[in-house]
Amino acid sequence: MASILTDLVALRDLMSTHILFTLGAMLLVGYLTGILAGKVGLPEITGFILAGVVVGESGLGIVPLRMTASMKVVTEVALGLIALTIGSEFSLVKLRRMGRNVLGITGVQLAGVFGLILPVMLLAGMELPFALIIAAIGTASSPAVAVAVVQSLRAHGAFVDYLYAVIALLDAGAVILFGISFSIAAGLMGLTAAGAGPIVLFLAALSEVVLSLVAGIVMGVILHVAVHRKSRTNEILIITLGIAFTVTAGAIVFHLSPLLINMTAGAVLINLTPRHNRVFRMLEPLTPPIYALFFVLAGSELQIALLAQPRILILGGAYILTRGLAKYGTVYLGSALTGTAPPIRNNLGFCMLPQAGVALGLVLLVQASPLSSGMSPAQLAMTGTLVNVILLSVFVNQLIGPPLAKAAVIRGNRMEVY
Repeated sequence: MASILTDLVALRDLMSTHILFTLGAMLLVGYLTGILAGKVGLPEITGFILAGVVVGESGLGIVPLRMTASMKVVTEVALGLIALTIGSEFSLVKLRRMGRNVLGITGVQLAGVFGLILPVMLLAGMELPFALIIAAIGTASSPAVAVAVVQSLRAHGAFVDYLYAVIALLDAGAVILFGISFSIAAGLMGLTAAGAGPIVLFLAALSEVVLSLVAGIVMGVILHVAVHRKSRTNEILIITLGIAFTVTAGAIVFHLSPLLINMTAGAVLINLTPRHNRVFRMLEPLTPPIYALFFVLAGSELQIALLAQPRILILGGAYILTRGLAKYGTVYLGSALTGTAPPIRNNLGFCMLPQAGVALGLVLLVQASPLSSGMSPAQLAMTGTLVNVILLSVFVNQLIGPPLAKAAVIRGNRMEVY
């Protein structure tokens, strides 16, 4: 029996050296767990994430950590298409009707979530500079989950419009808030790496947002010119994907935000002419396998071993609980203050719980910052703790978030009012 297991492990290791085997296994296991999730009333996304845990290092090891880096392109493609789809919901007609409400909900959420997480993390034993950083990261939510849930339900209407608008503005705000918090944290830690002082960091974060918005406008105009007079589906699809992939790659190379660029491009495209709805309809058949790979890959990076560390459990539990209550409470409060309809006010907060790509991207910025080279051993250790707390939060919220978001979309979409 032991020799059979040894042979199977050897075969797994041999096959997993080829990325096609890994991708095939991810899709097949994701498909099966997605079906099982549906049988017990959970959304497919939860099944995909559990599939990732099964095939990742914490499970069968089919997707080793060394290989997840080589499949980063899956994440980049998925986030690009997700952002483009969200941007398409930003038509001026809708924004005129709900713009003030969306701004109010987003503003209250950003201030409230940050203001509640910060003192709780301080009380839990986290130092002020790192509490500032994690409080800023906590404001971000997952647009990937929102889009996947909405598309799986084929939902439309006021609730979906609010969801897409709030989550898009929220992540833009989270990036700016993170830049400010990181600048303050760097000053508190006495880190003044050459050319990377607190003011420089803040200006860099702000310029990233502004340049990303400008690049998104340019991309949207280029897409409009390229596909406006095209009538054949294959032509439109090839041009759209070609431009989206190229611009997303350029954003990564030049350290801009692929999310903001693609969201802005989608908004520009849909506002130039409603006829561009066909572009987004053509992308829909491509999204199921890409989303499946995206969420399986996210699940494969989650490490169950984190649950065995008491300090991570204490800080992570405090962070997850506070963030969850703050997310729902601030969305409810912002909706009440702006007079948003009860179905939206009562359910929208549940859709803000999932946390993945943006949060992980921000925490990686902390690790990759030039300032990390000037940290003391204790500060480096706290940075590692911060990273693990975010990973634990992603693990928990990616499992419980999608079912809650699915139920919220169903309940919130029953009444079509603005």
